Amino acid sequence: QVQLVESGGGLVQAGGSLRLSCAGSGRTFSGYAMGWFRQAPGKEREFVAAISWSGSSTQYADSVKGRFTISRDNAKNSMYLQMNSLKPEDTAAYYCAARKTVLAIITSDYDSWGQGTQVTVSS
Repeated sequence: QVQLVESGGGLVQAGGSLRLSCAGSGRTFSGYAMGWFRQAPGKEREFVAAISWSGSSTQYADSVKGRFTISRDNAKNSMYLQMNSLKPEDTAAYYCAARKTVLAIITSDYDSWGQGTQVTVSS
């Protein structure tokens, strides 16, 4: 497994932007598909975005398409989530996750998780 640490969360007004980072250690990111998930209070953890190990393939939840961009830098063992045009409904704890082999959008398909970073969007 790879150890993951998220950063970059915070409080932002609606319409604003944030960039989340996920740093990995323990194993190289190469060969691992990565994903971002989020969980709001009282709700299930949900898929946000995922990226293949090479970065050539990405997938997004419909709710964030056109506003969020996932990217990665394997040389730095890092993954990012650029979030633009933020809405109050984006408020949640955001988690990065990793899994060996192919990209996935199901929470249970990932076996390495970070501790999460809080994103709060005020109206």
